[in-house]
Amino acid sequence: MSATIKYDDVETGQQIPAADYPVRRVNLVMYAGASGDFNPIHWNERFAKTVGLPDVIAHGMYTMAQGGRFVTDWAGDPGAVVDYSVRFSSMVVVPDDDEGATITVSGVIDQKLEDKRVLVMLTARSGDSRVLSRARAVVQLA
Repeated sequence: MSATIKYDDVETGQQIPAADYPVRRVNLVMYAGASGDFNPIHWNERFAKTVGLPDVIAHGMYTMAQGGRFVTDWAGDPGAVVDYSVRFSSMVVVPDDDEGATITVSGVIDQKLEDKRVLVMLTARSGDSRVLSRARAVVQLA
């Protein structure tokens, strides 16, 4: 975990450096167990392809969680996120190989708000696709 970010140390327009989150099939199986979402499109390649998908895809909420992880890692406080919302714009396709997929998340301080809060706009990509759109978090800083 990084040091806690202070409100006085950030500025509107400031970029938050990107972070990569690898995704392997085993991560999806573990997430299925934790979430109770055992839809076979998230673990069974044959099934995923029979319903028209290119391959197994990550759970949307798993993808969303990586954006939340990015913000809490940056803020240095897992309880710092006051509000968080996204729209799902594309799938994270997870091939069954050693590389799997990668979700790359970056951010920018969009606004400094009252009470030492900031609005962070996020960008999340996997391969050439933007996988989250309208991703935003209100973060309480020290």
